[in-house]
Amino acid sequence: MLKHNKNISNFIIITIVFIAPIILSCNNETQKKTIQLSEVKQTLKGVNKILVQEDNDIMLGYARRRGWEMEEDSTGMLYQIYKKGNGFKAEKLKFITLNYKVFLLDGTLCYSSDSTGSLTFRILEGGKESGLEYGVLKLREGDKARFIIPPYLAHGLLGDENKIPPRSIIIYDIEVLKIAEY
Repeated sequence: MLKHNKNISNFIIITIVFIAPIILSCNNETQKKTIQLSEVKQTLKGVNKILVQEDNDIMLGYARRRGWEMEEDSTGMLYQIYKKGNGFKAEKLKFITLNYKVFLLDGTLCYSSDSTGSLTFRILEGGKESGLEYGVLKLREGDKARFIIPPYLAHGLLGDENKIPPRSIIIYDIEVLKIAEY
């Protein structure tokens, strides 16, 4: 994990070093702004693609080392339903109640319903990590599942400013207790 963060930091520093001369070499103010914006956008797109691919490789390797047979969905999240329930299916705007544990890839337990109580929220209404909200749509009451969620579907560049560091891949281990209309 430390090597991963160091590689990202080095890449960002190198990227900035290459952008600065382009920005500073422009004479005309309008030309400077146009070139600056264009170059910055292209560079950021490139950096983003590299980071997303690197995160995906890390997630796949992590799951493989643990022998988890996970599927990747269209968002880039990995998921595994390791115990099937037979209750109601999760749907947009229904309320879901679940027990959960949130881990970092190094095994650090960040949050758990053991200490905070079960979590209830309205699906796809916002307020929870996008990866969790999309992931629960694959589940039914009684299911137990795990999600490996990339930073862009979790807490992004800043982390949660508490227990989850910036740009962290997180793992949710959940059990769906109830799905209801309320």
